Amino acid sequence: MIDLTDSAVNAIKSAISSSTHPASGMRIMVEAGGCNGFKYRLGLAEEAKPYDTVIECGGVKVFVDDKSHEHLVGTTIDFVMALESPGFTFHNPNATSSCSCGKSFS
Repeated sequence: MIDLTDSAVNAIKSAISSSTHPASGMRIMVEAGGCNGFKYRLGLAEEAKPYDTVIECGGVKVFVDDKSHEHLVGTTIDFVMALESPGFTFHNPNATSSCSCGKSFS
């Protein structure tokens, strides 16, 4: 299961409502790369793909493909307004290490 904080839910709702393209949720993916081997990738999505897990939290849909889902089980996603790096943060219990920016992990 992936959890979203209220702040993350509000940020996603705001992004969907201000998008110029049709969107019904947010896609979260894990890809090879970044400082530690894997990186998070986010974007608005119109609909789920056949191989997606769809998670609903606070009225927001999150689409996660099967390969990414195994890396994200138990993750809590937050949205913070920090001066140095505002944006989404990931509290991932599967990560053995992460970089200081919080966008990549191993």
